[in-house]
Amino acid sequence: MPQDIQDQHHHDVDAKVELLDLEAEALAEHTAAITAWLPIEADPRKIVDLGCGTGAGTFALLARFPEAVVTAVDSSAEHLNRLRDKARELGVAERVRAVQADLDAAWPDVGEPDLVWASASLHHMADPDGTLRRVRGALAPGGLFALVELAGFPRFLPADAPEDRPGVEERCHAVLDRRHAARVPHRGADWAPRLTAAGFTVEGERAITVHIEQSRTDAVGRYALTSLRRIRAAVAEDLPADDLAVLDRLLDTGGDGSILRRDDLAVRTERVVLAARPASSTMDR
Repeated sequence: MPQDIQDQHHHDVDAKVELLDLEAEALAEHTAAITAWLPIEADPRKIVDLGCGTGAGTFALLARFPEAVVTAVDSSAEHLNRLRDKARELGVAERVRAVQADLDAAWPDVGEPDLVWASASLHHMADPDGTLRRVRGALAPGGLFALVELAGFPRFLPADAPEDRPGVEERCHAVLDRRHAARVPHRGADWAPRLTAAGFTVEGERAITVHIEQSRTDAVGRYALTSLRRIRAAVAEDLPADDLAVLDRLLDTGGDGSILRRDDLAVRTERVVLAARPASSTMDR
């Protein structure tokens, strides 16, 4: 691979790792609340985090269930390396087993977990229904599957901002939605009937509105900046020049119009959470 392509690849990977870490920091309180809501009678000892990224769910689950060990599964070596680093920093390395695997290919050896967690990962898979069936087959008797999905990409600016060109963020997302419609067809799916079809009984479902103002954590500004940088790179060819100019002004951290100088930022999104168990332990695994 030519050096310039390698450099770009490493830059893209580093930017994705940074974005996942910022997302985890900004949404930490909501993630903890989800783990507390799960309908669990006895604390699980064996947990699997499918599509773990850099560990947002893994570390929330370790904090919620202090006797548990988490098998963290992801296709990205870079994500797993970051997760291992954070596990060491937090002093929980002995409670984390990192497994690199393509969940659309050979199913990894995850043992017989008491809890399987999949947050913002299932919609990326080519065959999520097949994954659901594999999860059902892997769960220990009485085990729980927790599925968390974002209803859409987070928004950060008010609808009427910026003042000289309102709605630029929504127009960016409209472009992204058109691009993702073909490449990520399962984003925004109705997961409850798909869980039922895969042999689960849904025990709980809730929609969580996320609105985290910048005053709550300084991660909001950094998360917004990193997200909009990635969005700008993805939609540049399809946005009008006026919108690109506005984005560039927002992303100029040294300028007066920088997004980091705004006091009206917030993380705005919705998360859908479902908790399900195998419908019958007698069904074929």
